[in-house]
Amino acid sequence: MGALENRIPPPLVATLFGLLMWLAARQLPGALQLAIEWRIALALLVLLAGVSICLAGVLSFRHARTTVNPLKPETASALVSSGVYRYTRNPMYLGFATALLAWAIYLAWPPALLGVLGFVLYMNRFQIEPEERALAGLFGSDFEQYCSRVKRWL
Repeated sequence: MGALENRIPPPLVATLFGLLMWLAARQLPGALQLAIEWRIALALLVLLAGVSICLAGVLSFRHARTTVNPLKPETASALVSSGVYRYTRNPMYLGFATALLAWAIYLAWPPALLGVLGFVLYMNRFQIEPEERALAGLFGSDFEQYCSRVKRWL
């Protein structure tokens, strides 16, 4: 299972979970399907929040002049703890999860929320844990202090 660590780009992981959510909702309609009239507007609002969170993370990295490449965390040149990183250690992944939540709202099928959960679990195990090991190696006690102040997701 360690072979999956830092191997699949997170946007692709989010896309795959979104596709699975859509396929499941198409194949398994029925009594659980929600008829929400305003679901498109709500989904767009949640999507906008997710994109904003994600972009805030990217901009913070750009401002600090460090890599945004999640597949090579060992190349980070700065520990970013300002901006959106004061509230979450993983705003880009939080943004993707929020976008998947928007997708689940749009699909109007409650079991689609399992796709959001699956994404979070996958990211914790195969992306965030390896990243945090690399960052602890690079930034030592500064990273440990940061982790004690700021939660992984929210």
